[in-house]
Amino acid sequence: MSPYDPSAFPPFAVTVDLVVLTVRRHALCALAVRRGEPPFQGRWALPGGFVRDDEDLSSAAARELIEETGLCAHDPADRDQVNGAHLEQLATYGDPKRDPRMRVVSVAHLALAPDLPAPRAGGDAHSARWAPVEALLNQSGYGREGEQAAPLAFDHAQILADGVERARSKIEYSSLATAFCPPEFTVGELRRVYEAVWAVALDPRNFHRKVTGTPGFLVPTGGTTTRQGGRPAQLFRAGGATLLNPPMLRPEV
Repeated sequence: MSPYDPSAFPPFAVTVDLVVLTVRRHALCALAVRRGEPPFQGRWALPGGFVRDDEDLSSAAARELIEETGLCAHDPADRDQVNGAHLEQLATYGDPKRDPRMRVVSVAHLALAPDLPAPRAGGDAHSARWAPVEALLNQSGYGREGEQAAPLAFDHAQILADGVERARSKIEYSSLATAFCPPEFTVGELRRVYEAVWAVALDPRNFHRKVTGTPGFLVPTGGTTTRQGGRPAQLFRAGGATLLNPPMLRPEV
């Protein structure tokens, strides 16, 4: 039996790509970066990078999240953390031709956070911006005003589509929608999250009845706010429930 020879196997690299979603101006938006280096120089892509030798996958994803947004991944054990983003592994992508440089396997992660500020480009990103997911996933490609539209680099359109569908399906049966909200929020603000993620209009009264009647979903804080204008609205925070029973089913479009 011949000894094991690592050089007999073709080398490959591992990357993490981030689908970072937030709700801005009542639309579901994703963080996009314009690549400053080959391959696909000048094309828009998802943020991400190579996993370092001393990192595991979750650490690499958390590092990229900090570098791209300034946000730390939410730690459920840290009760004092106020600006943590929800971060979870999405899927693994390993088509041999997905990266022209070499064989690269990407472990994509999904990050969700409340309305985030304008991003600052870093690393090999020439520029970065929040863009509506519908525009990024347009069949003719994406480009800012005055730019020629082109598909997202690599297989990032597929990764983004998978991340959006994960978010859309998970807010049906889990309390994940509150990850798009500030620590204290109104039912109206939560409804607009559902409307943005699902791209539908919801009846305000039915929505209020459902979310306030779902055990463990929302907890009243005792405060009110007029930041939406009009009469003071009751403030809530996320309750302890992780699974919703009954679930919040998507309307059929």
